[in-house]
Amino acid sequence: MKGDLFAPGHRACAGCGPAIAMRHILRASGPDVIIAQATGCMEVTTTPYPETAWGVPWIHVTFENAASVASGIAEALKMQGRENTKVIAIGGDGGSADIGFGALSGMLERGHDVLYITYDNESYANTGVQRSGLTPMYAATTTTPAGSKIPGKTQRKKDLPMIAAAHHIPYVATASIAFIEDFEAKIRKALSIKGPKYIQVLAPCVPGWGIPENKTIYYARKAVETGMWVLYEIENGKLKINYRPQKLAPVKEYLEGQRRFKHLTPELIEKIQDFVKAEYEKLVSKDGMQLF
Repeated sequence: MKGDLFAPGHRACAGCGPAIAMRHILRASGPDVIIAQATGCMEVTTTPYPETAWGVPWIHVTFENAASVASGIAEALKMQGRENTKVIAIGGDGGSADIGFGALSGMLERGHDVLYITYDNESYANTGVQRSGLTPMYAATTTTPAGSKIPGKTQRKKDLPMIAAAHHIPYVATASIAFIEDFEAKIRKALSIKGPKYIQVLAPCVPGWGIPENKTIYYARKAVETGMWVLYEIENGKLKINYRPQKLAPVKEYLEGQRRFKHLTPELIEKIQDFVKAEYEKLVSKDGMQLF
């Protein structure tokens, strides 16, 4: 296959953040890889029978078991003595943080030689933009609509990278499609390490977030510049912050223009600002520390 291993012509939305992530996952991994992918946007839009956008061996599995199937593939490759072929499991919010969380935890705990990548678009985008464990606080979704009494989702976002790191695995990282070189470097590093690895990449969803199709990278970058999303890696339990803005931009710059946050009052924006500042400072204070 000439060019990208992730072919154009798929059915994803214009400006789709997860589709950008898929392209760069394969650019970083190269052709000697097997992908196990859970049901989700990147499954339904890239493999409409009898076509596929994937130029590598790829298997679609149900919402809950991408990590389990990837574990089986890794063990089969081990029995065959195929040490060079890498295995990557990919899931969205549901396949990783919620419905597939048990299988992911089991894969990490058992120590399979698999890289699990969560493409985090902060909702169940494929089935109607319902809230997920990765939906941020005060975001409006179809199952947490913002009203006069409840301002969207009231729970904080599940800290899945730290949960993964707590399994004492050799490598965990966060990434963003706005920082592609960082993302690809983390994939290559993870694939060079034996054992279970976890990467979570922030990938904005155009219809789910209610943003223009030409603003995907803008919002992915603003998330990092405001501290809403921090780029870091945890290698053998040691935390390293990969990027620190000289000064955090106000979270309002990230929130404004997104339909899912249009209901926010100045008071709620201030609450988010205080929460983000506290969480960012807490994380930065641990830079270079042995966490696990």
